[in-house]
Amino acid sequence: RRTRELGVRMALGATAADVLRLVSVQGAGVVGAGLVVGTALAAASTRLLANLLFEISPTDPLTFVGAAGLLALVAAVATLIPARRATRICGRAPRPTSPAGC
Repeated sequence: RRTRELGVRMALGATAADVLRLVSVQGAGVVGAGLVVGTALAAASTRLLANLLFEISPTDPLTFVGAAGLLALVAAVATLIPARRATRICGRAPRPTSPAGC
């Protein structure tokens, strides 16, 4: 979606590391907000789900931390893939005679 913006940034001198950092930090912000809201909702719904849990307390800290950690890891990988792809954007306009742009 942001190919043009990132291409302009690269054309103005941003390095691949700068673009990687920009996309990763923005993705991490969304993931962090989701984890905070999700953890709050999970903690609030413990009374409703208490009878569905077997041999574990509804507020078990290890379960909360483990689930949040696993989701954060998956989200980090899901954020890193487009961030790496964004570092390969060419910062100049493709010429009509060039086969692939850069």
